[in-house]
Amino acid sequence: MNRFLMVLFCFVVLSAIFAYAYDNDQYSFSYADAANLAVASSIELRQAHITQSFRRGEWIWGIRAYFPRLNFSVSENDYLQISGADTFYKSFGIGADQLLFDGGKIALARKIERKELDFALSTLDKMASDIADNAISAYRNILFSREILEIRKAALLVLEEQRRILKEETSLGLALKIDLANADINLTDAKLGIHSLQLDLYEMEGQLAELLGLDNLPVLTEKIDVNRAASLPAPDDAGVLAKERNPDILNMRYSILKKNDEIKYLSKSWIPSLRLTGNLEINGQRYPLNHFKWSLGINIDFSNILFQNRFGAQAGGEYPDSKAAIVQNAFTLAPDPSVMYQKKHAKLALVMEQDRYRVILERAGRIAANAVEKCVLAERKRVLALDAASIAAERSRIEEIRLSLGFITRLQLMEALIEQTQREVAVVEAAAALLEAERELERFLDLQPGGLASFGDSLKEFQFNKRNNL
Repeated sequence: MNRFLMVLFCFVVLSAIFAYAYDNDQYSFSYADAANLAVASSIELRQAHITQSFRRGEWIWGIRAYFPRLNFSVSENDYLQISGADTFYKSFGIGADQLLFDGGKIALARKIERKELDFALSTLDKMASDIADNAISAYRNILFSREILEIRKAALLVLEEQRRILKEETSLGLALKIDLANADINLTDAKLGIHSLQLDLYEMEGQLAELLGLDNLPVLTEKIDVNRAASLPAPDDAGVLAKERNPDILNMRYSILKKNDEIKYLSKSWIPSLRLTGNLEINGQRYPLNHFKWSLGINIDFSNILFQNRFGAQAGGEYPDSKAAIVQNAFTLAPDPSVMYQKKHAKLALVMEQDRYRVILERAGRIAANAVEKCVLAERKRVLALDAASIAAERSRIEEIRLSLGFITRLQLMEALIEQTQREVAVVEAAAALLEAERELERFLDLQPGGLASFGDSLKEFQFNKRNNL
């Protein structure tokens, strides 16, 4: 029985531990979690998506231009006269207007609108990417500040211990009071730096929590690994991928295609549009109505720079004993002469856009190569900072030996320890600078955070799609 109770007690304790660990894991997240949560919490992005959905709905309903326009009418007019006979008139009518031909102008207009929607969607993607990058940058800044804070706190403990020993030496007459005063100044500077860093860290944590839409900041699971070596692509490969995936280049391609369609639309503006109309009306003085009228017609609208001509022909009749036909023509000379410049402006805008595209495309490879070179330099700086920190640690060890031999004072040892701390901080700064340089390259190549590690796969996918014209 006692063994059973012991087993049951252990089971309850382990369950509580696992539940606690699980609950803590729920509140810890990585760079990707922070980016996704920031995007999901953005009110501006949500409103932009809603506006985009409205515009898309309007574009979908624009297909109604291909279908008949129907109208229905009901009227009942009663005239009661003091002198004379009263008159009554009741009617029910239906009318239809159907586009038969317009030279493809509506199709081109819808195509232009669709490209505008695609461009707006890419703008939303860039907006989401910027929000995610801001969250990741804030995340890394917090990690960077925390790492430095831990280094400075550890250094402060060592300095406080050295100051305690120096005070004992001063009381025994083995050290000068001026050395103790200088040690106090060093300690005060170290405490002031820690306090300032804590204030900045508190503000950064609050900003990240607000960006994520949270009251409290979760446990940040990522770390700044100062020993992580950069995985970088070849400059030429980065240039190839940049020319195909850079967001600015893709937007320029959208713009060029749209301007081409605008020129085609203006080139077809002279093509006449042909519409078929029909009307049917049932009328009479009393129910049941025993008269009806009908008509069937065609309208042609022909417009260009020199003139505008609208022609309409309609034929119909009224049951039981009448028929009618109407022909109308409206001619306007030079309705808007300034229209002749619209196509010229559109062609000029296309040429300018193509020139800009060629310049940006030419620069893309060079910018990508420079970004790779910047990452290479940041990697070298990280390696050199590690070497400098290792040398500073070795120097501090030697200075401790020299102190024990009486070659230096304890204040000089404290100064060596402070320099070692600065070297360790420089290592973290170099690692953070490398991460930022890598993310800058990833943004230029339109890669996800950490996408440089799978750069080869992205390049192979692009080359495969290009070979197969996908």
